[in-house]
Order: sequence, then C-alpha cells, then structure tokens
Amino acid sequence: METKDIILKLRTESGLSQDELAEKVYVTRQAVSRWENGETTPNTETLKLLSKLFNVSINTLLGSPRQLICQCCGMPLEDSNISKEKDGTFNEEYCKWCYADGTYTYGNMDDLIEVCVKHMANENFSEEQARNYMKQRLPELNYWKRYGELGDNGEFEKFKKQLIAEINALNIEGMPKLEKLNALVGQYVNLEYRLPSGEKVKFLNDGTTYLGNQLESEFGGERCFGVLANMDFIMVCTYEAEGKNPELVLYKKR
Repeated sequence: METKDIILKLRTESGLSQDELAEKVYVTRQAVSRWENGETTPNTETLKLLSKLFNVSINTLLGSPRQLICQCCGMPLEDSNISKEKDGTFNEEYCKWCYADGTYTYGNMDDLIEVCVKHMANENFSEEQARNYMKQRLPELNYWKRYGELGDNGEFEKFKKQLIAEINALNIEGMPKLEKLNALVGQYVNLEYRLPSGEKVKFLNDGTTYLGNQLESEFGGERCFGVLANMDFIMVCTYEAEGKNPELVLYKKR
C-alpha cells in the first residue's frame, strides 16, 4: 500500500474525520486531504505524530520500504515487536526485548546469544548451529559495532545484579538461586491471577518490557517459579506448563 492509502485506512479505522485528524497532528484539513489524494506526504515531524497517534511505525506509514531488523539481536521487526522510547514513540532500530523505555537491556553478547538460542533451536537447527550463527551475526549489527558509544558504562548490568541480589535475599522456599534476568515483554508473561474474592486480575502491562526468568522448583513436580521485576517492583509466582493455574507468591514494591 502507498502512504496515501495507509493514512486513509488508519484514519477511517480510527473513526476520525479529516478535520479531527488534522487537529490531532496540528495541520489543516486541506493538508490531510492532499496526503490522502497522494499529492503530498507528511513531513518528518508529522510522521512522528501520526506514528504515535495510530501506534504504527513510520516505516509502515511509508509503505514499508525498508526491511527492519533489530540492530542488537537481528530479529525481523514488525509494528508488534518494535521497541518504544519513554514518550511512546517507536524506535525502529530495536525490538522490545533489546531496548525498552529508553534503556538497552543487553550489555553482554554471550547472555543475549544464550537467550536467542533457546528460541531458535529446533529439529532442523541445533542449539550449536544457532549459537555459531549468532556469534557470527551479532558483531555485524550496529549495536555491537557501536557498543562503546551506545553502552551505559555497565550501569544497567549493575542494576540487574542488584535486582538479582534483592530477589535471592527474599529466600523464597523451594525457589533456587536466581542467576540471570532476561528481558521479557509483558504480553507474554502477563498471567491472570485469582484473588481470594474470586476476582481475576493481571498486574502487568502487555506493552512493557520487564526483567525476569523461569526457575524449576526445588520441590520437583510440574510447577515452576516465575520471577518478574523492574525498577518499581518484584513479583514471584508459580505456575504449571504454559503458564496454567498461576498462583502469586509475592508482590513487593521496591
């Protein structure tokens, strides 16, 4: 689709008139009409406003002329997994797992490789093949080429170590020592818990990236421990395979 068709589609799907869209992005109705007729295209600043308003990337607004990939892990990018800045604007360089709310979540290439390998390996592509591929691929990506410039002098890694120490200090019975925290997007770990009142609730935001991990219970059996945290809270739960029958063990504000 061309930009003119995309803007028209997004506007009508959102139930906005040309006047209403114009007001939201600070242009005239005539400007919107010219976009939708294909006479002109929005300038860069207006594209940013449209992107945020419609929750699509600028690449999508322009008809997807570029094949986006995460410049940290190499994942193909779509609007559903592109990272965002703190103000909600898309950062089309990274996925949600590698960059969240203005923060790079991986400072160690080996840690990232081990996380990726678990998702890449299958019956036709062994873990060793996946690991070798990532070791060759990652150094070619901009984040790792510019790590000295983009990195935060290890501050985020220090924060993760602090979180791990806090979680281990809770001494939760049956939960083994936590060694690592990985980036996890809310929509994949936002389980629904049943309160004593019978009401079901979710505690997370589907679009937010958290730090967490899954640990096998020292008691054995089918239930696992799930750990999630960020700057504001620590949450520990247990659940069965595929997140079934979750039970909240602890929710602690930091």
